[in-house]
Amino acid sequence: MLQPVVRRTWAPQGQTPVHYSWDRHDRLSVVSAISISPKRRRLGVYFDIIRHKIRTDDFERFVAWLVQRLPQGIILVMDRWQVHRAAARRLCRRFPRRLRIEWLPSCAPELNPVEQIWTHTAYADLANYIPDNVRALEYEMGRSLHEPGRQPSVLRWFVHHTGLTPWQRY
Repeated sequence: MLQPVVRRTWAPQGQTPVHYSWDRHDRLSVVSAISISPKRRRLGVYFDIIRHKIRTDDFERFVAWLVQRLPQGIILVMDRWQVHRAAARRLCRRFPRRLRIEWLPSCAPELNPVEQIWTHTAYADLANYIPDNVRALEYEMGRSLHEPGRQPSVLRWFVHHTGLTPWQRY
C-alpha cells in the first residue's frame, strides 16, 4: 500500500525524524516464486507486480509464464490461499506433464521462503518509505525484489531459514 511501514530508525540526537503521509489506499499486489534447480543448486526469483488485488487468472498467468520459462517442468509448492487452490485445478489440467503441485501445511508461513522476501522488502528495503504515487512504489518494489536474485547467498538464507533443504534430496 502507499502507507509506509513505520520502523525505528537512527537520527542525530534531538532531531526526531518525522514522516508526512496522508491516508491513501492505492495498492499493488505481487505474485512471486523462488526457483531451486535440483542439479545445479541455483536459486532464482521470479515475480510480477499487479495493480489490483490478485485474482485466480493473474496467478494462473504467472505460473504459466513460469512453466514456459523453466522448460524441464516444475514442482510448485504453495500455501492454501483460495486463489492458489482455484488456479491449481486449472493449471494441472493445462500442464499435466510439466507441473506438479505440493501444498504447504495450513497456517505455516514460516515454511514458505517467499515470505522471507516479503519481510525483507517491507521491513528492510521499503521501511519508512513514502512513495509519491503507485508508479514510484512499483519501481522501488521491483528494485527490492530484484536484489535477492543478484545475491544467491541471501536467497539461500531465505530458504535455509525455513528449515527446509530441498537440494539434499537430490
